[in-house]
Amino acid sequence: MYEKVLVAFDNSEFSKAALRESSSWVRKHGGSLTLINAVYFDEEEFSIAPDQRERRLEHGRAVCLQTKKALASEFGMEVESLVCEGEASEVIVEIAREKNSDLIAMGTHGRKGLKRLLMGSVTSAVLLHSPVDVLVIRKPCTECTGTYSSILLPFDGSECSTKALQRACQLSGVDGSEIAVLYVIPRYEEMIGFFRTDSIRKGLRDEAEKIIDAAREFASGQGISVKAEIQEGNAGDEIARASSRLRSDLIVMGTYGWRGVNKAIMGSTTERVIANASCPVLAVR
Repeated sequence: MYEKVLVAFDNSEFSKAALRESSSWVRKHGGSLTLINAVYFDEEEFSIAPDQRERRLEHGRAVCLQTKKALASEFGMEVESLVCEGEASEVIVEIAREKNSDLIAMGTHGRKGLKRLLMGSVTSAVLLHSPVDVLVIRKPCTECTGTYSSILLPFDGSECSTKALQRACQLSGVDGSEIAVLYVIPRYEEMIGFFRTDSIRKGLRDEAEKIIDAAREFASGQGISVKAEIQEGNAGDEIARASSRLRSDLIVMGTYGWRGVNKAIMGSTTERVIANASCPVLAVR
């Protein structure tokens, strides 16, 4: 399914978790793994301390070499590594294109609240510009196994969420995962201040049922049976709660497919889920 996995690696605990998750996946399902270490060094800094550039590049090479030896020892796999200079997000996306990668794996700090706006300097930029699926890991290395038995699929009937459903079905076919489809009824009255009558409430519920039925029908066409539920509230919050309640070990969702959210502000749902969910999130292109 994923044959060429690119792992963003900076030797932090978060990137180590992404590496372990990816290595476990490749060992079980096959494929190749490439480490990418980005070294940023601006011109102003270079003029002050020009020797730091080569030191950082050399440090990146040493970290990658050490990590490759560890992977060879533990997982028995040969791994390619690249150390490149530039903005991390730009380097990751560019190398993914050059290598024809079909998955980018990366860790995240998973910050909440106002700090969530800053967490995206790398993660958000990669999610926004990546040409391929992005797997974001926010859990301890000890819990990284690369297998998924319980998948949560947020679904709103959009093209992006349908692509995510297709990907979830493919994963289910590979690992025999159970899929739970979730539709969240938005609280429009909180956004535009209208009064929700019984007829409006019924109309929203009926629409939700139709959307869920469409998901069931699509999955059935892929030979997959899914569970489904409907919640009401903020999509990002409800997705995170459902993943905890259902003990999901992976959330699969469209990158910016939630209705009413365009590409420029896609983080309102996806990043909220990444910041609050305890399991990995696979953002599907």
